[in-house]
Amino acid sequence: MPTDARRTTLATIARAAGVSVATVSKVVNDRSDVAPQTRARVLELLHRHDYFAPVFRHTEGPRSPTIEVQFAGGLRPYVAEAVEGIADAAAELGASVVIGTSSHAPHWARDLVTAGRRALIGVTSVYTEAHLKALARAGLPAVVLDPLHLPHNRVNSVGATNFAGGLAATQHLLSLGHRRVAHLGGPAMAACNQARAHGYRAAMEAAGAPVPPAYVRPGEFTYRAGLAGAAALLDLDEQPTAIFAGNDEIALGVIEAARTRGLRVPEDLSVVGFDDTLLARTASPPLTTVRQPLREMGGVALRTALRLANGEKVESHHIELATELVTRASTAPPVPRSAVGGGSGPA
Repeated sequence: MPTDARRTTLATIARAAGVSVATVSKVVNDRSDVAPQTRARVLELLHRHDYFAPVFRHTEGPRSPTIEVQFAGGLRPYVAEAVEGIADAAAELGASVVIGTSSHAPHWARDLVTAGRRALIGVTSVYTEAHLKALARAGLPAVVLDPLHLPHNRVNSVGATNFAGGLAATQHLLSLGHRRVAHLGGPAMAACNQARAHGYRAAMEAAGAPVPPAYVRPGEFTYRAGLAGAAALLDLDEQPTAIFAGNDEIALGVIEAARTRGLRVPEDLSVVGFDDTLLARTASPPLTTVRQPLREMGGVALRTALRLANGEKVESHHIELATELVTRASTAPPVPRSAVGGGSGPA
């Protein structure tokens, strides 16, 4: 069984290989004056003991640290804007950013350190307890930006005020006169989705508006999920007059589902998104949405990662930046039923 990397020293490797500490040091530092067979034996032991050299943490010097940025689920608009924020902050602070993908290889964290990475930023990535233990063992600090699932142990993360955003989105629709407001969210177990859904329910409860079980549908943060979820909602006998979508991609799927049924947005259906990505600003109609300060969040994640890489302590393991409702053309008061041949009184 591999020895814990925190207890493994050059002397440990030297004794196991039957060579001097100086020889092991030469291999670690990639010196050429070591016999091939000896080099191979030492390297094999280094891997077996999951050893990494502290020198790898500082190969580029303090003025040019390299930060690994990993994301899951493709380079969606949300991820792109967050990564832009990371890159802008890195350029300002003289750091380098390398884009990578998460790995389940046995020595993935140590390999990042060996490659010269000083810290890791995961954008909406899902890191298991095994991932986090590997990072701790390798001494590689990590920051998770808007984690889908917060691990049980303490991990540095940056997010937004999702509950407040969900509350503001729903209150906006209620203030327009809507009472049949549905919520199409992301994955049910995602921390950000749960917070937004709680904000939605809090607003509905405070207004005394009913929330039928069919009005709350978790899914995925995708356009296709918006299409499918909206289709199910609009097929209900008591269809909603407004939908709060878990992100902008879902919201665009909702708008398209309404269009295919001959419904107009916002005249027949009001739609609110979440994130305020480029999609929201270029949608037809332009999308009312909850703005997450994605670029700012990326900048905070980068600065936090650099502080951790330099051995500094951070004041909080989780930082939340404020969300803000941005009102555009996709929301309006509900059309009275009499105006659409459905009787009298408001919808």
